[in-house]
Amino acid sequence: MNRSPQSGPAPAPCGPPRAGRGATRCGACPPVRQNLRMGIVAGLDSSPDSTRIVVCDADTGAVLRQGYAPHPTEGGEGRPSDVDPQAWLLSLGDAAGGGLLEGVRAIGVCAQQHALVPLDGQGGTVRPALVGGDKRAQSAAVDLIDRLGGREVWAKEVGCVPQAAQPVAKLRWLARAEPDAAQRTACVVGAHDWLVWQLLGRPARRTTDRGAASGTGYWSAAAGSYRPELVELALGHQVALPEVLGPAEPAGTTPEGLLISAGTGETMAAAFGLGIGLGDAVVSLGASGSVMAVHHEALVDSTGMITSLADATGMHLPVVHTLNAVRTLRGTAELLGVDLEGLSELATKSTPGSHGLVLLPYLEGERTPHLPHTAGTLTGLRRESMKPEHLARAAFEGMLCGLADALDVLRGRGVAVRRVFLLGAAAELPAVQAAAPALLGARVVVVQPADYAALGAARQAAWALGVSEGTLSPSSPPQWPAPSMQIFEPGDELPVGQAVRQQYTTVRDQIHPDAFSATVQ
Repeated sequence: MNRSPQSGPAPAPCGPPRAGRGATRCGACPPVRQNLRMGIVAGLDSSPDSTRIVVCDADTGAVLRQGYAPHPTEGGEGRPSDVDPQAWLLSLGDAAGGGLLEGVRAIGVCAQQHALVPLDGQGGTVRPALVGGDKRAQSAAVDLIDRLGGREVWAKEVGCVPQAAQPVAKLRWLARAEPDAAQRTACVVGAHDWLVWQLLGRPARRTTDRGAASGTGYWSAAAGSYRPELVELALGHQVALPEVLGPAEPAGTTPEGLLISAGTGETMAAAFGLGIGLGDAVVSLGASGSVMAVHHEALVDSTGMITSLADATGMHLPVVHTLNAVRTLRGTAELLGVDLEGLSELATKSTPGSHGLVLLPYLEGERTPHLPHTAGTLTGLRRESMKPEHLARAAFEGMLCGLADALDVLRGRGVAVRRVFLLGAAAELPAVQAAAPALLGARVVVVQPADYAALGAARQAAWALGVSEGTLSPSSPPQWPAPSMQIFEPGDELPVGQAVRQQYTTVRDQIHPDAFSATVQ
């Protein structure tokens, strides 16, 4: 494995918007005025726990100031899945304190995805917002799948299969659990939609963007339009939905003259902040995992393993989720009585293949492949393999092979993957960095930690500002430098990684022979 710190190429200035690839402007682009400085912009990221703000030079992307504030812990009836949206505004005000936004000309807003804010006819909240992976909506998601005719129908109609976290499932839960609140609901918006609306002074027009809309379960990335009949299927009646804006289109201007861009979801903003483009994939290492890549078209997947999302530039972000990533490492570390750093140190004392140990990391069941009721499996136990370092290595290899399975789902649909960005604290572990390139079969990039979602929101604000002033094209986002990064090459270890993958695949197919047997269409 070869490793080198460097910066990636600058984003493309023209053609189909695709951040992260260098190019020169072509004659097909509309003329823009050159060498005019736009000033400063801000990006706001309202995550589940806090608000982060970055203030950037609109032309260079240089971070000038930063702000942070946690979200209030009270409110929402004391339940983590119920949050008073006013808490987001309070946190925003605290993060922007001390004149942080002085001189800012435009703001981009991104926020936690899957939040559902039900509004009445006067724009008041019917109840606290439903946020996160709301387990109360699990049966509602299953009900919706059955009512429309199964997983394949949902995948074909809207590009995803309902999950408990998605707004469409939360609407169904609301209709069943709180029918009075459901009946009073006249409009539904997401977290970033609501914040943009508040910043603009609560105008009659409510907006969102294609990225956030694509995660609702009732907007089709392939068709580029809402499916209002799915809202009615879930809630029992039609409601107003926010207008879906284009990537560089502003949502409006505040009474003070501050431009507010379309905004987007956190995932899309982070991808835009990272500057990923065609040929790039992002592997997120949380308790669960996800693999997403930039693609030129929406993917319809009859198995439901691919969630077809839109990005913040006009492209698409097909995503494949796994239920077991770092939770696999943490469980193994607890078993061995070490922390994650200690587990990594142990793993580096073993060798590829873990002396024959194979861990299928399906500790919470699994989403890719679709094995919701299974459990993890450890095979290959022999006297010589029963050592802590081999179990530690098997945990890392199992986690990465599970993510490689998810990556192969995308590759099997023609998605090019030349670079893989690893995100999450576990990406810094030496055992991950050593094994990932060969197991994922690609160059691996670990970027310097930063508020990439907020940076992506700021970059979107600069784009909208530039378009409004004629200094940027609607098809060409601003060229901000790529983040500092370390690059790890598979090199000569690629055949070794392929052998480990084959060992893992053989065990997986023996124990779960039909796991990947369905044809992806």
